[in-house]
Amino acid sequence: VQLQQSGTGLVKPSQTISLTCTISGDSITTNDYYWSWSRKTPGKGLEWRGTIKHSSSVYYSPSHNSSTSISSDTSNIQFTLQLSSVTPEDTAVYFCARDPYGLGYDLWGQGTQVTVSS
Repeated sequence: VQLQQSGTGLVKPSQTISLTCTISGDSITTNDYYWSWSRKTPGKGLEWRGTIKHSSSVYYSPSHNSSTSISSDTSNIQFTLQLSSVTPEDTAVYFCARDPYGLGYDLWGQGTQVTVSS
């Protein structure tokens, strides 16, 4: 099983970031598996941003705002993180990950450096 990330790397403030995680060898609909997005910055470490389960249940970090959105497509092998109206504080390495049964992450995407700069 692998997670492959793709998406925007460099954007300007107020634009939208869209990152996609493509799953090979598994599916978002696998019972009791959670699929998440996190980001890592030198100053704050790893921050969880949100999780999708079974294509329909989405959970967001309490620190998220309305500009964050997680969704999946109808193939159930891709899930996407969208951040709109980004600021330089959104600059980070973003990771998707799998968490079976809520027991912790066992599989990670390769990470995507996202830089927000004018």
